[in-house]
Amino acid sequence: MPSMSPMQRALELARQAVGFSSPNPPVGAVLVRDGEMVGEGRTQPSGQAHAEIEALAMAGGRARGATIYVTLEPCNHQGRTGPCTEAIIAAGVVEVHASISDPSPNINGSGFDRLREAGIAVKVGESSDEAAELAEPHARYISTGLPLVTAKFAISLDGKIATRSGESRWISGVESRLYTHELRAASDAILAGIETVVVDDPQLSARDADGKALPRQPVRVIIDSRGRMPSDARVLSEPGTTLVAIATNDPRVHERLNELGVEALHLPGDDGRVDLAGLIKALGQREMTSVFIEGGGTVLGSMFDLGLIDKVVAFVAPMIIGGASAPGPVNGLGAERMADVLRLNRVKVLRFGDDVAVTGYARGGDSAAG
Repeated sequence: MPSMSPMQRALELARQAVGFSSPNPPVGAVLVRDGEMVGEGRTQPSGQAHAEIEALAMAGGRARGATIYVTLEPCNHQGRTGPCTEAIIAAGVVEVHASISDPSPNINGSGFDRLREAGIAVKVGESSDEAAELAEPHARYISTGLPLVTAKFAISLDGKIATRSGESRWISGVESRLYTHELRAASDAILAGIETVVVDDPQLSARDADGKALPRQPVRVIIDSRGRMPSDARVLSEPGTTLVAIATNDPRVHERLNELGVEALHLPGDDGRVDLAGLIKALGQREMTSVFIEGGGTVLGSMFDLGLIDKVVAFVAPMIIGGASAPGPVNGLGAERMADVLRLNRVKVLRFGDDVAVTGYARGGDSAAG
């Protein structure tokens, strides 16, 4: 058996499924019999086997009399695949250890109930915080139909995202940028405004430490109300899919975007700009469970003003930029009084080289742990 505990191994497997399993949650499962790991698995892409089924298949007959460790409550319904509870029962598993319950309306404890009815011992709660964080996009999506929306930005100690001339490469260090690519790879979509595309010309793709594009790419979503997408923008030559959200009715814009090989989403708001709430809803309807926003300040400001942000990842670099005209990360209307400011909860501080990353949540109660 590996030196790590069975549940820690299950969490490691779940991390390997992040991104690939969407819209299903990333889950890991490990089967242990007589102190030996006899099977393991992680959630496969949508429509394929769940983690428990993978682990049972590896174990074969050795699953009888075994204990299964799983990061999320086994499903108890017929979806694109059969119920995992029935497979566990049929295999002769005698005990189930699960980190958290599944908030899905058609599960929500019924999986545990079915296992107990079959005489299987059920224990819940081991490594629940880690498992809940892995499952948080699923929890948000399954309870609201909306993706988990994460805002990311990098700032200097004095709160700037660029110099007064607009130069911004690089505020964050190498380690922070590598972590950003991990966050991109874990997301179903990367979202940015057209100003970011025009000024910074980012790739908005998930890449490895050598700069090579990863096999799976999140969908790039560009908010471009008037359809100003440059024909030579780097996002257009990156692997994967690009969506452009527009507000204009001009047929020439639709035709031009089509010629550029991108899909136009017509989502006009009352102010002549893209309906941002409508955009997030539309992405949820496409079964996207996580959206990673990388700016710019106008998009982030509007998203915060509308209450559309669920989570924040803010990198802080040990530098002073200065200058009254140097931009900050969040524009929009903002709060008028301190009593109205958005205060994050469940805050963590991570270290990446000389940088720190402050992460936290704009809402409470959306975790899979309940």
